[in-house]
Amino acid sequence: MNAVPETIRSFLRRALTAIDPYWAVVRAWYQKREPRERMLVNAGIGILGVFLAYNLIYVSIQDWQESLKTEIESRQVELSEARRLTETYMERKAELKAAEKTTIPRSKDFSLFSVGEGTLTQTVGREKIGSITPAADRKLPDGFTQFTVDLKLQNVSLAQVVDALYGLKSLSSPVAVQRLDVTRRPQDSHAYDVEMTCVALAKNG
Repeated sequence: MNAVPETIRSFLRRALTAIDPYWAVVRAWYQKREPRERMLVNAGIGILGVFLAYNLIYVSIQDWQESLKTEIESRQVELSEARRLTETYMERKAELKAAEKTTIPRSKDFSLFSVGEGTLTQTVGREKIGSITPAADRKLPDGFTQFTVDLKLQNVSLAQVVDALYGLKSLSSPVAVQRLDVTRRPQDSHAYDVEMTCVALAKNG
C-alpha cells in the first residue's frame, strides 16, 4: 500500500534536488532587485498565475461542463425517443386488441359471399342483387386475414339502401362497408344503383 506514495516522494525529492540550483540562482537574482523591480516581477508572476489558472483550470472546467451538457442532451433525446417508441407500441397494442374484438371466428365454414348474399336477400330481395364478386383473401400484418366481396344492387330505393347497410352492420359476424357508391338511375329519380365493397377480418390461428 505504501509502495506508490514512497515512489512519488522519491521522485519529488529528486526533482527538487535537480531544480534547487536553478531556484537558488533565481532567488539570488530576485533578492538583488530593487523594490520597484520586485513589485513588477510579483505582478508578472501574478498575471502568469492567473493565465495558467484560467487555461489549465477554468477552461478545463468549461470544456467538461460543455461535454457534460452535450451528454445530458444526448441522453434526453434518447429518453424522448424511447418514450415515443413506448407510446407507439402501446397504441399498436391497443389497436390490435380493438381489432381482435371486430374479427370473425376463423372457420372453414365462414363465407363472406354467403353472409352478404343472405342479408341482402332478406333486406332488399334477391332480384335487386346485381352481383356478388369475392376477391382473393388478403394476408395482413399481425396475423389477420381480410375477406372482401364487391356487391352491386340495382334499382333500389333509398330506404332499401339504408336497410341493406343496417342489415350488414347488424350481422353477428362483424362486416364493414369499406366503399359505397350510390348512383341515381336516369330512368327513375327515386331509384338507385349501388356498388359497395364489404370486408371482414379473421384472426389467424
